[in-house]
Amino acid sequence: MQFRKTQLDNGLEVIAEINEAAYSVSFGFFVKTGSRNETPEIAGVSHFLEHIAFKGTEHHSSEEVNRRLDELGADANAFTTEEQTVFFASLLPELLNEAVELLGDLLRPALRHDDFEMEKQVILEEIRMYDDQPPFGADDKSRELFFAGHPLANSVLGTLDSVSGLSVDRIRQYLEEQYCPENIVLIGAGRLNFDQFVHKAEQVCGHWKSSGVAAKRGLELRRVCGHRGFHRIFKEFASQQYTLLLSDAPSACDADRFVAGMVANMIGDDVGSRLYWELVDSGVADSAELETSEFFDNGLFITGLSSEPEYAEEVLTRTRKIYAEVAQNSLTEEELDRSKSKILSQLVLVNERPGGRLFAIGNEWIVHRQYRTIRQDLEEIRRITLDDINTVLKKYPLDNPLLVTIGPLEKFDLV
Repeated sequence: MQFRKTQLDNGLEVIAEINEAAYSVSFGFFVKTGSRNETPEIAGVSHFLEHIAFKGTEHHSSEEVNRRLDELGADANAFTTEEQTVFFASLLPELLNEAVELLGDLLRPALRHDDFEMEKQVILEEIRMYDDQPPFGADDKSRELFFAGHPLANSVLGTLDSVSGLSVDRIRQYLEEQYCPENIVLIGAGRLNFDQFVHKAEQVCGHWKSSGVAAKRGLELRRVCGHRGFHRIFKEFASQQYTLLLSDAPSACDADRFVAGMVANMIGDDVGSRLYWELVDSGVADSAELETSEFFDNGLFITGLSSEPEYAEEVLTRTRKIYAEVAQNSLTEEELDRSKSKILSQLVLVNERPGGRLFAIGNEWIVHRQYRTIRQDLEEIRRITLDDINTVLKKYPLDNPLLVTIGPLEKFDLV
């Protein structure tokens, strides 16, 4: 493995992990913008821009974009989160230059009026569908409540009102401000020639102009103590009751983030964890998982529970009992060793492919501006002790969460 990095004259960074033994290459444009960069009036604009980019550019129509990606045999896509928007592809190394040119062009969409209006309807329907189908927007609703008053409360999709109010001019302004070279990193992983990669980046992106605005918006980092309380949302025609418990966890910048991931695996992995054996294997819950979610300045432990409505209160009671037990240092060395084996195996399997390395490298670079090898991550996991686990559980207790339940229950007994 070899790590290389450089920066174009306009500020765009180009980094790569080169693996001559790989049979493929993956790359992506990581744009450091997402829902936390938005104001209420333009909520959903980052996600909208990700969608409209595939509707064509000044050089390629939507049909040509799809046809060329198909001809390249590229596994290509894009996604938007609270803190970044990523356009990525995996393909054969000899086709890399063409793919970089095509995806780079997508970051300068034409924003044609007809395409804009059509895509607006697609996204409005996506928002309605997200709210109408299980678990009925529970994730967005719970984060909005937990992070109320903080930019992380913003929905990635936006709202019906905010998306309906978006205009081509407002999208274009956001594009110019946020999709500027100093706010973008081009990352490659797998078998590639770095000098050729940089040369192509210069051809495609070298003329992009700085905005000077991007770094100033949405990144006023501040740790918050999440809001607590109980919220019940009635969905008469839901067949199951969905319950989410949210509590504070280490941020992406916190050294404890690896330990938090281990905590979530030990307690709430989807198979073989305490929640699984107590709730899913016993048949009282359809699903019961604990996971972590990390941001620049904050983190979440998220417990997701679903069951038949008549079991929902029992499921919550049993979950609380488990969390009370682990708070008393009841987790064991056997559970720790088992979770380590699972996480280490998952890390190796994901990172054997350039596509897995792309996102591992990208997420680390966006947050820390540093390169980590898979070996470093594996060693970090192996070093975790039961004392580390108990320390994180004391620092970030699970027994005082925000609780949100959505489903057909008209009454939910918390006792």
